[in-house]
Amino acid sequence: MNRRGFIGRGLSLGAAAAVAGAVPAQASARGKRPSLASSRRASTPMMITSHTNDTGRRAATAAWQVLSGGGAAMDAVERGANIIELDPDGTGVGWGGLPNAEGVVQLDASVMDGATYNAGSVAGIEGIRTPASVARLVMERTDHVMLIGEYAQRFAVGFGFEVQDLMTPKSREIWLRWRERLSATDDWGPPDHLRRPRGGSGGGSGGGLARAGFGEAATRREAEEWAELLDLPGRDGPDRDYVLAEALIHRYGTTNVLAVDAQGNVSGITTTSGLAWKVPGRVGDSPIIGAGLYVDNDIGAAAVTGRGEDVIKSCAGYYIVSQMGAGRTPQQACEDAVAMIRHKYRNVAPDFIPSEKFVAINKDGDHGCAWMPFRDTPPRMTVANADGIQTYEGVSVAD
Repeated sequence: MNRRGFIGRGLSLGAAAAVAGAVPAQASARGKRPSLASSRRASTPMMITSHTNDTGRRAATAAWQVLSGGGAAMDAVERGANIIELDPDGTGVGWGGLPNAEGVVQLDASVMDGATYNAGSVAGIEGIRTPASVARLVMERTDHVMLIGEYAQRFAVGFGFEVQDLMTPKSREIWLRWRERLSATDDWGPPDHLRRPRGGSGGGSGGGLARAGFGEAATRREAEEWAELLDLPGRDGPDRDYVLAEALIHRYGTTNVLAVDAQGNVSGITTTSGLAWKVPGRVGDSPIIGAGLYVDNDIGAAAVTGRGEDVIKSCAGYYIVSQMGAGRTPQQACEDAVAMIRHKYRNVAPDFIPSEKFVAINKDGDHGCAWMPFRDTPPRMTVANADGIQTYEGVSVAD
């Protein structure tokens, strides 16, 4: 099976980490691959984020400051998510997120608080850089779960949010580059798993779909196109396979922040700019409770990045938490979700590989991460707990 475990990272946590014992300075060293049941000591309080770049580590540092000071999981995940949303160098979340086909940035976000069994979300909101905070207001200041479009923006303005330009020079340049190409990576036409394979015949059943169009070669081609379009660092370096796999996820934007606090309460946030170049008005899984995010205070939390349509159809967030409730570890439950979605496509397009990444935590502070198979490259996420801030390496689930 693929390797998983911790990658020890010597991290510069910045001045913020100097707050009274915020984070131990030394992350744990590389360990042996844990078993499915996981021999690691679970730890609470703790948090995870699907982001593993410098911004993700800054988000983890900020969230850990809340948790280590006895703060609530809901406050921790919001603080962490806001840091990622406000990063102008990112192109998948909040400010600087990639726009729809008309060049308009439309954001989605959801929050869920296990302590209150309450949730809130916004979909297709424009001009607000921290949609996760608006989603929290929907949760706490209304008896609704979701607000959409211009009404979500009006709601945010009513609470003092400023309408601002969400495009950055970087995101605008990427959009203009895509528009000049008007490439085959847009979303007009049939769903990906029903597209006519290159050199094959079309059709709606497994027997009518040529394997060559849906296998590893086609997935790699798409990943290489996106890595070039997004100008992702490291795409020609030793970590190339991981960068290419992330390129597919990156196209769909999104970050997840999940936490359990010292009181044992669990909370989560999923926030995104959605599918790049999407048909205007398209809503993915991120603002849908049970799809891109689900929290159960008796069990744990799960969240997803990647192609939202697959996640909506499978109710993947709820599925992962349900699997944990049935006794599966977070790692096992994430792997179960990959297997479940791939199974659904087998009779239609046997070699079709969607692009989803699943992260989960349980109430005890154990955690897991898995994604669809892209060669042997494992997914990663950032974890913060009493042992420090670390990069956790999950599993690319093979057949």
